[in-house]
Amino acid sequence: MSMKIALLQFNAIVGDLKGNAAKIKRLATIAKSKGAKLCVTPELALLGYPPRDLLLRPGFIAAASDLLQTLAKDTKFLPPIIVGTAIANKNKSGRPLFNCAAFLKDGKVQELFHKSLLPTYDVFDEDRYFEPATQSQLLRFGGKKIGISICEDLWNDRDFWHRPRYHFDPIEKLALEKVDFIINLSSSPFTADKQKLRESMISASSKKYKMPIVYVNQVGGNDDLIFDGASLVFDGQGKLLARAKAFEDDLLVINLNSKSTVINDYPENKEALIFEALTLGVGDYLSKCGFGQALIGISGGIDSAVVAAITSHALGPKNVTGVLMPSPYTSHQSIADAQRLAKNLGIKTVTIEIAGLMKTYENALKSALYGFKKDITEENIQARIRGNLLMALSNKYKALVLSTGNKSELTVGYTTLYGDLAGGIAIIGDLSKTQVYKLAGWINREDELIPKSIIKRAPSAELRPNQKDQDSLPTYDILDKILTLYIENHEGPEQIVSKGFDKNLVKKVLSMVVSAEFKRRQSPPTLKVTSRAFGSGWRMPIAARNKFLK
Repeated sequence: MSMKIALLQFNAIVGDLKGNAAKIKRLATIAKSKGAKLCVTPELALLGYPPRDLLLRPGFIAAASDLLQTLAKDTKFLPPIIVGTAIANKNKSGRPLFNCAAFLKDGKVQELFHKSLLPTYDVFDEDRYFEPATQSQLLRFGGKKIGISICEDLWNDRDFWHRPRYHFDPIEKLALEKVDFIINLSSSPFTADKQKLRESMISASSKKYKMPIVYVNQVGGNDDLIFDGASLVFDGQGKLLARAKAFEDDLLVINLNSKSTVINDYPENKEALIFEALTLGVGDYLSKCGFGQALIGISGGIDSAVVAAITSHALGPKNVTGVLMPSPYTSHQSIADAQRLAKNLGIKTVTIEIAGLMKTYENALKSALYGFKKDITEENIQARIRGNLLMALSNKYKALVLSTGNKSELTVGYTTLYGDLAGGIAIIGDLSKTQVYKLAGWINREDELIPKSIIKRAPSAELRPNQKDQDSLPTYDILDKILTLYIENHEGPEQIVSKGFDKNLVKKVLSMVVSAEFKRRQSPPTLKVTSRAFGSGWRMPIAARNKFLK
């Protein structure tokens, strides 16, 4: 089966039709020089994934259709290309579009192949836009019969999954057509445990049907989603022939008839993997939104320290500014730790004392709050003062504020609206507090970038004298276990209690989770690294009274 296939793994920008087309052409040109006879892009590569409601704009789809024709002409003398795109559904019924793979050859769009299985769960909402394919997708090229599939079409093997999501398997249908091999155009979002699952699944399918599978994945960060690339090729015995680079563009040319392998490393260490993903996610978010500078409120705490370390690695230290905003409750140790962190990372700092502003607020509210005891109100004012100052600097410096809240805090509402929730993107919003500590340890594996005193000190918001997080919350090792069972494993209170947790504690924690829903709805986009993140895939009601929420 001597056909060299080029896997064009690249970082597409959503909506940048001309830019994405130019990248496809450039990579196909390089592929030609390497002897490739066929090129394949990721899913919806011409549009960028996920395009979301851009797909509802007829002008966008028309422009994509025109550009597809132009790309076909511009690549006439290059190897044929299978390009991921979307086209209008010209039938009188059904969804308005098809998610498709277009076969470009000899200067024309020769054939179109539609996606069969349309995911509508978690972060996916494809049934909102696309009509599914109604028949097998076969491409005859180079003397071979090739099965064409798109992303989810590969994820429904009834022998692999305990409960398949769909009623039919497009790969099984292709196998019955006795195709020589299968190509899958994919845009599969990253989670920390997903690559092993992908490789196991694709290996099982290729071995089951005794045919090679070529899987081309998108790379890059788009909004809350991160795509890790690491495109794959398996032979007909389920053996891995090729793996593209992770978290970066790559052009991989593979001969399905060759016994040689091209297997790039994929991070084995979970913290290394998460660090690479978040670095890519924050870097792409800023660059694709037109920002070159980032602002981080650094408090001397673990969360802001980890965010600063990731961001300085992604953007370069000169493009990151740490803002210290001490109050009368901020310890000298916290200030010293924040300054030392900034020095270790090489980032700029700005210091703004907020004691005077706190006094101004107190005087302004004196009559309105007369007779009330001091409580969380005064604590939240401090957080909101800091959020206000960060946004002022953001406007003036043309820099994006990065939220430093972690998933544990966001889950139980240990955050302040318009205060520490302020920002354009939440870098560690899908990491539990215990995961943040583990990541800090990994960041310090060679040099002490994050001062050890930050890691060792008991976490505190420092909004009142001698405050500690555990004044209001269980210890994080216990809290995070309960939250993981509830959020990611979808377990209810009785199931959680049966695992040895105190009934009253579970009730208290889950009540906090439900009560904080309105805060999560107003929080910035969160980079997704787990199977269940607070973002586009989280759709809990706010105004609800339902025991099943707990």
